[in-house]
Amino acid sequence: MARFSGGVHPAGCKRTAGGGIGVCPAPARVYLPLARHIGRPALPVVEAGRRVRRGELVAAADGRLSANVYTSVAGVVTGVVTHIEGSGKKAPHVLIENDFSDESVQLAPLAERTPESVLARIAEAGIVGMGGAGFPTAVKLDAGGRVDVLVVNGAECEPYITCDDSLMRAYTGELVQGIRLAMLACGARRAVVGIEKNKPQAIAALQVFCGQDIEVRPLRTRYPQGAEKQLIYGCTGRVVPEGKLPADAGVVVVNVHTALSIYKAVEENEPCSSRVMTVSGGACARPQDLWVPNGTPLRDLAEHCGGREDCARIVLGGPMMGEPVFSLKVCTGKTTSCLLFLDKSECRERPVGPCIGCGRCVQACPMGLMPVFIEEALFAKDLDGAARFGAPACIACGCCSYVCPAARQLAPSVKLAKKLLRERKI
Repeated sequence: MARFSGGVHPAGCKRTAGGGIGVCPAPARVYLPLARHIGRPALPVVEAGRRVRRGELVAAADGRLSANVYTSVAGVVTGVVTHIEGSGKKAPHVLIENDFSDESVQLAPLAERTPESVLARIAEAGIVGMGGAGFPTAVKLDAGGRVDVLVVNGAECEPYITCDDSLMRAYTGELVQGIRLAMLACGARRAVVGIEKNKPQAIAALQVFCGQDIEVRPLRTRYPQGAEKQLIYGCTGRVVPEGKLPADAGVVVVNVHTALSIYKAVEENEPCSSRVMTVSGGACARPQDLWVPNGTPLRDLAEHCGGREDCARIVLGGPMMGEPVFSLKVCTGKTTSCLLFLDKSECRERPVGPCIGCGRCVQACPMGLMPVFIEEALFAKDLDGAARFGAPACIACGCCSYVCPAARQLAPSVKLAKKLLRERKI
């Protein structure tokens, strides 16, 4: 088994593992984001006062690199409003008042299962990468015959998060069918499901259902095993060249939740309007994995799971790559996998000190970068230097900040350098 260099081994804190999947009650209102995916925001197709059913289209993709948005509840459209996102900025959302009738509508059944029809259905259903990136899945799978291996990401290497583990156990057969549909869509002859070894039940369940065309590959438990390039290397031994896409190495990667959404869209005619999330943390009284309607305010999740708003920190996503949340008015979307309510014992608060030249950030970086020198170049406003030390290749995993004994904010510095380089096309 190929192993990537670097990485770290944080405590798992998988408190919700093995607890099954619950259901979050539908909220009184949902705020459906138009731009919670890579590409152009979707364009609203409903007006204020219109009644919609659950599963009905409320915003259409604006071009190929965009995604349809469907309502997760039945009710009346209030209109397109600006609403706060996790970043603290405001963005357009479709606001729908739930009438709690739960009246629903489905997509039209597919007459045949061809690569073209499956790709069209994936696009129609508004499916995007549900592991966090949010790239439109139909665009990713339409690889033009360059792909022979589909890699399915079941690593789930971030601490606390268990939604993919629960999904692999609860929907094993449906997931395998979704993987085969994704293989059909992209033209792959075989698939490899990469799962960290700390999920033996999920590994065993999938091995029962998978045939010769789908291999279950147990991977060492090391963060960031689920990062795209590291996952591809661990599952296939192939290296994606710098500046190239996985398809250039004959591979395409989908998350297990994305594969399940493909199954639901093709076989059950369900658009992408809800997802499984982990709600956990030391300040959460009832941590659990549960199905959550897209557009649900985080406050509703906090009330359902007993999350304390006055905790030390609220994080949207995992503790390594997630972002702090400053308001529970923020709503969930297709890519929202986790909500954490952390107490003081789970938050390492230390004063930032000067770099001691230990080199641990260099050793831990899975991309072989030099984070401390990138930070120095950023502070000196030397963006060319930041580029030379590898800032554009950063995957924002946070390993450098995690291991730094001086508590320097290396990951945010490298992320900022990468952003500036992209904006200035250096």
